[in-house]
Amino acid sequence: MTVGLLLITHENFGDLSLQIIKTILGVCPLETKSLSVPFDANPDTIYTEAKRYVEMLNHGEGVLILTDLYGATPSNIAHRLVKNGKVAIVTGLNLSMLMRVLNYPNLSLEELIDKASHGGTEGVVVTTRKTD
Repeated sequence: MTVGLLLITHENFGDLSLQIIKTILGVCPLETKSLSVPFDANPDTIYTEAKRYVEMLNHGEGVLILTDLYGATPSNIAHRLVKNGKVAIVTGLNLSMLMRVLNYPNLSLEELIDKASHGGTEGVVVTTRKTD
């Protein structure tokens, strides 16, 4: 069994990110769902759908939820799911984070938390700097 992966993001950010990474990798090695949160969405309705996704994705190893912005509606919905089983959340979704998680599909939930966090931060690289 492997960890399930759920992206909860504003609008289609998660869908597009997942599509890009699937194109690069050619496959999606983890069972993954993406949930888009429209700006005018009812959070309770989205929560109900997110809860259903967590139940579908959790086969005993837990579910890693990636959200795009800490403190925003997608992140707040995700945090309501923590009490419903083995769920972990990492915010600040970027392509490097998603790529890192999907490159290590056999890791435990705790290990994937570290991969997501490191992938996200290590993917931010200043490639030019003004010099005097």
